[in-house]
Amino acid sequence: MARVIVDVMLKPEILDPQGRAVQGALGRLGLEGVTSVRQGKHFVIELDGDLDSDRAAALDRLAGELLSNPVIEDFTLTVVDA
Repeated sequence: MARVIVDVMLKPEILDPQGRAVQGALGRLGLEGVTSVRQGKHFVIELDGDLDSDRAAALDRLAGELLSNPVIEDFTLTVVDA
């Protein structure tokens, strides 16, 4: 079994209103010194069998086409178990 983590984050130059709202709320709730909060998405994908190069390439393609918006988001793939 293979487990792949896909983390999707807004590109640094894209404004993040949700992150800004959370940043403000953290300060109001007593957490001082928060300089930035960025929101994102986290996907955990479990696969039967091994993660070969074909499956890894398919995951990379699908992360770019389905799980993220390449215009405003970046993604990273991390293999946890292979």
